[in-house]
Amino acid sequence: MNRNIFPYRIAFMILCFFVLMPIVKAAGPKMPLKCVAPAYLKPGDKVALISPSYYCSMETACQAADTLRCWGYVPVIGPNVGKQYLEHYAGTVDERLADLRWALADPDIKAILCLRGGYGTLQLVEDLSLKEFAASPKWLIGYSDITTLLSMDACAGVMGIHGVMGCNIAKPDSTGQSCSLLRDLLKGQAPRYELPAHKENILGMATGTLVGGNLATLVPLIGTQADAIGKSDIILFVEEVEETHHNIDRLFNILKMSGVLAHCKGVVLGDFTDCENDVGYESTEAMLREFIAPYNIPLLCGFPAGHEKLNLPLVIGAPVIMDVRADGATLTFDIPGEQQMVRTERLSVPMTDEMAHNISNVFLKHPFLMIFLILGIISGMACFSEKKSKSAKGQY
Repeated sequence: MNRNIFPYRIAFMILCFFVLMPIVKAAGPKMPLKCVAPAYLKPGDKVALISPSYYCSMETACQAADTLRCWGYVPVIGPNVGKQYLEHYAGTVDERLADLRWALADPDIKAILCLRGGYGTLQLVEDLSLKEFAASPKWLIGYSDITTLLSMDACAGVMGIHGVMGCNIAKPDSTGQSCSLLRDLLKGQAPRYELPAHKENILGMATGTLVGGNLATLVPLIGTQADAIGKSDIILFVEEVEETHHNIDRLFNILKMSGVLAHCKGVVLGDFTDCENDVGYESTEAMLREFIAPYNIPLLCGFPAGHEKLNLPLVIGAPVIMDVRADGATLTFDIPGEQQMVRTERLSVPMTDEMAHNISNVFLKHPFLMIFLILGIISGMACFSEKKSKSAKGQY
């Protein structure tokens, strides 16, 4: 060997190592997420109310603040809440970014409750850093367009909550199960969900880190610093609203071609609200089952989370165990705190003013229905009274 060229070969090999190593890492297996659970809230803790997407009125923000006070917390409304930019945005990008940064940086704020979704959080990703989310871990709460921030939070190593927002707890039905379970979770009572069987379920058990949210919001994050679904050993949760089946098919094909489905340990399907069936499948779940089945992983359908009235909280970034059986399924969070059993089929949707109005309209248009209802109640009461009387006489 020519000793004069030996140092150059060594230098060339070192150079190749540093050039090729990032490429090899990128092509190799993705690293799993390791997220910490922020501290649970105590009475008197501060909760920030911000609107990083679409406009939310100050009136709604104040109503949400009232509910938080009833829960025992001190609400702090973001400086730019109530502002409106163009037709829909809750202020300019800089204003929305400033409120989010303020809430993330303040160590006295223990949770961030987003007021509304819509669209706009994607505009913030490029200007944010993961360090801002990790510096002072706190519960970030929201769904829909807030999926972007929950995903970025998970990439920073912090758990967040996919659940109801300020505009939801501001309503008269803020005592419903979706809100009360969020309140319980913030206090340290983690739900352990039991769900009924679903005909499109794929049986099996899996463990992994729960990530996901709104499908159309998740997919554009692939390849960005907010790409939590690009990690390994994930349990993928998705829900959607007002998308056609062919658009959902397109988005799932992207998940398939980008390798996301290949490193899923299991999939949880939430609500698919007002999604037009324009390709002929029996249901959205039936269509998506065809994507999942080749991977031999469990599929849990019908989890009540998304854009319906019942929107149960999920801890994004948390280790979960999903067990899908012929007689039903369970979803368990392996996080600090107490376990609270929640049987989803027993939960009811709270009566809202809109629902009451619709029911009253039905009876006004069809008064004979009210007559039949009253006669049925009278008949039932008479039957019960008769049985009670016979029972007292020893005939039953």
